[in-house]
Amino acid sequence: MNVEEKPNKTEINVNGRPRIVEGDEVSFEEAVKLAFPEPPPGRNIVYTVAYRKAAGDRSGDLVKGQSVKVKEGTIFDVTATDKS
Repeated sequence: MNVEEKPNKTEINVNGRPRIVEGDEVSFEEAVKLAFPEPPPGRNIVYTVAYRKAAGDRSGDLVKGQSVKVKEGTIFDVTATDKS
């Protein structure tokens, strides 16, 4: 019998809303997509991603291309700014 491994699911909080993610890492890009499924209008949108209560009780900021190990209850604050 072939037993498939189910991906680990973790509940995190993005901009005050609970979200379920697969695995134990969240990237900058994933956090932005969870916060803004429909990107805000504008050609010069810049995103800022801050996190707290991550694995190892870490907190900080993510930049494009980075990721962080998460645990149940990790909190992300994602903001979009139009740098006009």
